[in-house]
Amino acid sequence: MSLKVKAEEERKVKRYKVQYPITEYTFPSDARIKSVRFDDQYIHVHLMDGRILSIPLRWIPTVYHAAPEMRARFEISPDKTMIIWDPETSGINDELSVADYLVSHE
Repeated sequence: MSLKVKAEEERKVKRYKVQYPITEYTFPSDARIKSVRFDDQYIHVHLMDGRILSIPLRWIPTVYHAAPEMRARFEISPDKTMIIWDPETSGINDELSVADYLVSHE
């Protein structure tokens, strides 16, 4: 086999029939908060489009060091894009924006 024929064979690309058209796929589009829950290590943010963000509590020191009952005293912003802790009601002065955890900061 010549080098030219061998090189041509190596460049061949296998083609497969597309099983589903792109219109059949679901892509995330609604990054608004539906609900929030906590466990010992994470804050779980359930989004309207079905995604669940599990964010380590240690990433948010003010929430991590707060008592569980204080963590639970949050509000969801009217546009449903942020979790807000009011220091007067929760003892925590912080807010979490969903967008910050959906975008790479590298």
